[in-house]
Amino acid sequence: MLHPGFVPSFAVSICVLSLVQAGLVMWPAPREIPALARLRSGWWAAIPAASVAGFVFAERALGGLADGLTYLALIAVPLLAALGLGWAMRRSRPWFAPVAALLFALAWADRQGLAGETAGLALDALSCVSLAVLLVAVSPRVLVKLGIVAMAVVDSWLVLSDLLAAPNGALNAAAPLAHLPQLQRVVFGSAVMGYGDVFVAALLGALLATQPGLARRGAAVAALIGLAFDLLFLAVRELPATVPIALTLAILELGAIVARGRAQR
Repeated sequence: MLHPGFVPSFAVSICVLSLVQAGLVMWPAPREIPALARLRSGWWAAIPAASVAGFVFAERALGGLADGLTYLALIAVPLLAALGLGWAMRRSRPWFAPVAALLFALAWADRQGLAGETAGLALDALSCVSLAVLLVAVSPRVLVKLGIVAMAVVDSWLVLSDLLAAPNGALNAAAPLAHLPQLQRVVFGSAVMGYGDVFVAALLGALLATQPGLARRGAAVAALIGLAFDLLFLAVRELPATVPIALTLAILELGAIVARGRAQR
């Protein structure tokens, strides 16, 4: 049994987050949403990259945005997690949805403990599945793929130019009243990821949802790349965690091109 004050090392913590991120590639279920057909537009695919850049520059220019996002996450994440449990994830069932309330209660009751962090991580991951399934339903697939790559490029530029550190610090530090859980960030033990880092993995999963075998291979590739990418933390303090997912997409696309070439020959 873990001691109540037990905190995993950074190495263990970041590996857990990377594996959760990779696992999200095979969580989303294939869902058609005819009611949203009229909303279909290529502009939706720009949301992942635009959200990263928009947050950074809005926080730097206006300030206080982190607090607003904290309360938005506090409301939206549990609701989206319930949708994920009841509809958006593989093997979901409507009667699974109330589990989101139990996860929220645990994340609140044990906000500083590992059990509470695990519950919060589950809520964030499940909410990302719902958002990803909805986004893929209203966006052309090719543009979603380009959006994943664009998000990784923007994320890398912001990290390398050191523009992301201060806004991320403000967002990670923002806390709602009454010691409610901080669902605007993805945390486990000693490591923290951005919400967008897990969302982009779910987005790739939503693209692969109709091909379960390919989704499993994608999850395995993402896990290998993510864990290898984590080794860079031996030399740097911050990394763009969207990059392993973009590389996974590139590898899967290259594999598909090679397979089509062999089939034609």
